[in-house]
Amino acid sequence: MEKILDIIEAIAHEKNISQEHAMEAFTESLVKTAKKLTSFTSAFEVVINNDTKTYSIFKVITVVADNDDQLLIEVGKEGFKEKIESDAFMSLSEAKDFDDSIELGDQLKEEFVLEEHGRTASANLFRELEYHIQRRVEQDLFEKYREKVGSVMLGTVNRVDADDNTHVEIGELKGIMSLRNRIKGEKYKRGDSIRALLRYVSVDPEYGLFLELTRTSPKFLEALMASEVPEISDGVVEITGAARIPGERAKIALKTEQMNIDPIGAAVGVKGVRINAVSRELNNENIDCIEFSPIPEVFITRALSPAITQSIKVIADEKKAIINITGDQKAKAIGKSGINIRLASMLTGYTIELNEVEGVTERQADSTDKGEVAKTTDTTALSDLFK
Repeated sequence: MEKILDIIEAIAHEKNISQEHAMEAFTESLVKTAKKLTSFTSAFEVVINNDTKTYSIFKVITVVADNDDQLLIEVGKEGFKEKIESDAFMSLSEAKDFDDSIELGDQLKEEFVLEEHGRTASANLFRELEYHIQRRVEQDLFEKYREKVGSVMLGTVNRVDADDNTHVEIGELKGIMSLRNRIKGEKYKRGDSIRALLRYVSVDPEYGLFLELTRTSPKFLEALMASEVPEISDGVVEITGAARIPGERAKIALKTEQMNIDPIGAAVGVKGVRINAVSRELNNENIDCIEFSPIPEVFITRALSPAITQSIKVIADEKKAIINITGDQKAKAIGKSGINIRLASMLTGYTIELNEVEGVTERQADSTDKGEVAKTTDTTALSDLFK
């Protein structure tokens, strides 16, 4: 098995894994192979010399007390277990038969030469190496994509199975988007490009290592907003929360610490270009941008827009808000099929209760309705500011 370390390095390059992980796989393969050729209770240590490109295997026996439980090991299934002697440990009295200077905790090492076991050793090592290299490849892929959880992935639809699961090719792995993670009304065919949020990196007996994708999560809306709005990606404008009824309507709360920036204007863009781009990606989902407020009464009132409320009472302990609203505004507050009040509740985290009161909410007069509003030239009210 000469130059096997060079072969391991070549495998690492071919499989696109680190040299360190490749050497770990090789070490584990050597230990497993040595145990198969001797006893599964034995302990082995592998020493690799990178300078000379050689390796050595040592059988290790640890000296323990005469009554130590580690001298015997349980084997067999439940109900059929028995204890046998372990090759990895030796009692102190037995060890002193070889050398009186031996003490508790000492380790006796004997070199194990794999080449002496011929083709059997080579065949076993090949199978073990193939298995452990593949595990390292999967581990590296798992770690690579786990760091991308919560980000938007771009892939190509490969097929849609009988259960309406959409299979997507993404880099070295395949992604799966189940029916519940797909926006209602969306249909895909093979070859379509698709953007979706990476929700989990999962391992399944049927699919193996795969990526779980979603287009219905509020986090997908947040990620799309960050990609379209530079102020959000730069951290100038912060998304404090989002709520969605996928494919129908969404509300997103925004805030900024900079007084000269309008978070709503930044998110919407000139003539709505930014928010419309996100809406098109979400199958024309209507998106309401709301300015966040740390005051629950203000935030809940804004979340219920376009409805205009009369008064609000917040019960903080119960996370409940009781809102007085006139009859003409109640339908707006509830929305079609209750969508507006549901989204407001999801966004704020408060249960919202509407209490209808008498009256009609007058729309605020617009300057365009009755001509230009007269401007005052009297500045006496400001004189106190300059004393």
